[in-house]
Amino acid sequence: MADSDKGNNLGLSLNRRGFIKGCTMVAAAMGLSEAMIPRMVEAAASAKRPPVIWLHFQECTGCTESLLRSSHPDIGRLILEIISLDYHETVMAAAGYQAEKSLHDTLDQYAGKFLCVVEGAIPTKDKGIYCQIGGRPAMEILAEVAPKAAAVIAIGSCASYGGVQAAAPNPTGAVGVRDLVSTTPIINIPGCPPNPVSFMGTVLHYLTFKRLPPTDKLGRPLFAYGRRNHDHCERRAHFDEGRYVEQFGDHGHRNGYCLYKVGCKGPGTFANCPTARFNDVDVWPVSVGHGCIGCTEPNFWDTMTPFYERLPGVKLPGSPVTNVDSAGKTVLGLAAAAVGVHAVVGAVKRIAQCKCSSNSSEEEV
Repeated sequence: MADSDKGNNLGLSLNRRGFIKGCTMVAAAMGLSEAMIPRMVEAAASAKRPPVIWLHFQECTGCTESLLRSSHPDIGRLILEIISLDYHETVMAAAGYQAEKSLHDTLDQYAGKFLCVVEGAIPTKDKGIYCQIGGRPAMEILAEVAPKAAAVIAIGSCASYGGVQAAAPNPTGAVGVRDLVSTTPIINIPGCPPNPVSFMGTVLHYLTFKRLPPTDKLGRPLFAYGRRNHDHCERRAHFDEGRYVEQFGDHGHRNGYCLYKVGCKGPGTFANCPTARFNDVDVWPVSVGHGCIGCTEPNFWDTMTPFYERLPGVKLPGSPVTNVDSAGKTVLGLAAAAVGVHAVVGAVKRIAQCKCSSNSSEEEV
């Protein structure tokens, strides 16, 4: 479907309330003020939807699945309301020759105007023969499509860095988009899979401000990857107090203690998982008792493994507070001491003032 006004070929429709709810949620995730929501809604509701070519290479389709299956609001449907998805092997009705014709029609009609989304790594060894679509290697397809796009969004860790395909010994020579494309703006949305809100926020930012959002040095949008998971994790208080899970199923695990000692990579991982969360039940791995595996970081299959061993170089806090009552008494004691000192200082000041007043009276006499 090359016509940008006919991109939603799934026959889906989102009501106005759900549409605004989705835009509001994404605006909040991006840290935008309420004043920006009407502008974002206006941009998203524009009748002229940007064409999108979505390329699938070495991947499991998990990024597409997480996007299309998200709900409350239904981000998958919301995405299809604001873009024209002209080429996407997983959801498009066309196949074979018709599918490839749709791809080339979009390239010809909307050169420089469409968004290119890449899902999956690109194999480079042996001229890229390990991933082919329509008889052409992924390398060749990317080289044709990316230079003609207005911008490229690499969704998932595979497209961003190479993912599991690039793990040692990387037999297919898998790489991320930024290793092959240099002439088109690229933004990375890593994760295995990434949170749909991160992708949605990037698209809405582009539609609203006509540019990609600010990124870190790895090309990740700061609104989603600007802070460590560890910094806004609900178990952070336990880390600060020295309360850790020593092994899965123990007392600490049952009581929600910090998972660092059983392998959580949150201290070295930048993402918005603790705040954006996943699915209808509002969870993320750490909230249900499994440590973060660092999937938004480059080469995490090599650098973050073994997944159940501690991340090195993390400074642990001091001894834990073991007796809440004694701790409370200590705090009260310090407070009382402070009050006592304040009272003594006040008394000394009053005595000094009295002496000064007395001396002044004697001098006047």
